[in-house]
Amino acid sequence: MPLGTLDRTPPPFFKQGPSALSKLVVFSAMALFLMVADLRFQVAKPVRASIAVVLYPAQWLVLQPVQAMAGLGGYFSSLHDAQRSEGEALKRLATQADRHLQLEQMTLENQRLRSLLAMRERISTEAMGAQVLYDSADPYSRKVVIDRGQTHGVEAGSPVIDESGVLGQVTRVYPLMSEVSLLVDRDMAIPVLNVRTGVRSVAYGEPSTQGDGMELRFTLASADIAQGDLLTTSGVDGVYPPGLPVGRVTLVERQAESSFSRIEAEPLAQVQGTLHVLVLKPAGSALPQPVPEPIRAPSSAARPGVRSAAP
Repeated sequence: MPLGTLDRTPPPFFKQGPSALSKLVVFSAMALFLMVADLRFQVAKPVRASIAVVLYPAQWLVLQPVQAMAGLGGYFSSLHDAQRSEGEALKRLATQADRHLQLEQMTLENQRLRSLLAMRERISTEAMGAQVLYDSADPYSRKVVIDRGQTHGVEAGSPVIDESGVLGQVTRVYPLMSEVSLLVDRDMAIPVLNVRTGVRSVAYGEPSTQGDGMELRFTLASADIAQGDLLTTSGVDGVYPPGLPVGRVTLVERQAESSFSRIEAEPLAQVQGTLHVLVLKPAGSALPQPVPEPIRAPSSAARPGVRSAAP
């Protein structure tokens, strides 16, 4: 064979069929046909349904870790939100409780101040408002300290009342504060009048651990006095104005071997926990004082041994 007749092109490595362009055209046409047929006649719907049914278990199994992580994250997020909401609710509850207590205290204080103002309007004696600072530290006495003193015009012996009645009497006066001995103090005594019968007596303070009160000493067993009688100031001492409520009789014991009755009473004023009081002028200071007559020099005619000069 002559060398010039030999085929110098290399043989194909793979057996080649139609050209790539022909394949592209054919497959594109088939794709368009299938898309149009599926759109018009839903020919691929059963196939898709079958494939979805076959692949559902695998999809469910693959999605389980993802859903578990999402649920765990949501649980912790909701737990954090719940804890934060609980903390905010507790803070709001504490704030509302504090405001409620303040409202109750202000309401009670307002009621007491209104009652004290009404008491001030009922009396004709000059009165001064004062606030109780603290109780006395002496366990054997019943005293309180108020924020009015000598610079405010408070005098020793001035009666002190609250919205319910007589509370006590000023016993010590300092420049800026005063000490008030309560009715239940063992050194206190106040003349009282039984409103029902008009019988006068003297009430003495009786402090005790069971409850502070007063005792009407030296009251005859024949005196007309009963439990529940109202006691007011009689005004005979010249300190307390007459008619101020003092207490109410709680116990009357008459013994055959004694000429006197044991009579106990409880004060109407709030001897414990009072906040605002009225300090009155002593009733004796309101009485008109007698004006002394001017001293006249004796005349010369009345002097013994003195002769009048001749005109």
